[in-house]
Amino acid sequence: MTKIYNQQQFKQIRKNLRNQSHDVACEKIFWQKIRRNQIGYKFRRQFGIGKYVVDFYCPKLRLAVEIDGASHVMAKQAKTDKEREIYLESLNIKIKRYNNIDVKNNSEEVLNNLIVFCNNLKRIRF
Repeated sequence: MTKIYNQQQFKQIRKNLRNQSHDVACEKIFWQKIRRNQIGYKFRRQFGIGKYVVDFYCPKLRLAVEIDGASHVMAKQAKTDKEREIYLESLNIKIKRYNNIDVKNNSEEVLNNLIVFCNNLKRIRF
């Protein structure tokens, strides 16, 4: 069986994304709220799945959370996002997207929405 999670060849890319992302401020805000099981679910940051890197991943729920910046509305990025989405869904991974402006300006609302989503997903999966 081929290893698809956190492949060594993409380690530097994951590290760069953690440290140099143009939307890193929003991701850091979000990470501070969800890390260390603060919402009852363990998430990993900049997690590799196949050739893709998701912003946050909860292995227990098989849930990827993406914090999208302005570039995600452009046609080229939207096409890439759709390809990634199809791949992740083929692995039975759900994707939850939030806009970086919402994370920055309404972080508590986003966090509450994620908690409800995770609890509902847990009921469905288990």
